[in-house]
Amino acid sequence: MKTMSCKQLGGACDETFQADTFEDMAELSKQHGTDMYQKSDAAHLQAMADMQSLMKDPTAMQNWFASKKKEFDELPSN
Repeated sequence: MKTMSCKQLGGACDETFQADTFEDMAELSKQHGTDMYQKSDAAHLQAMADMQSLMKDPTAMQNWFASKKKEFDELPSN
C-alpha cells in the first residue's frame, strides 16, 4: 500500500489516497476529482483545466503519466 496526495497527482489539495497499484491510485484520484467538480471547487477546476490542456499533446501526457507512475513506484510502502 502506498500513499499519494491530490497535489502529487496533479490536483489542488493535500487529501491523500492509498492504493496498492498506480492504476488504483489514479482511479481514486479520478473519483476525488469528480467529487470536487460536482462541488464546483475552484482550485480543482483549475487543476482539471490544466490537465485538459496537457492532454492536447499526447506525448506530454504520456510523459506526465510515466513520471507519476515512476514517482508511485519509488514510494515506500506504508
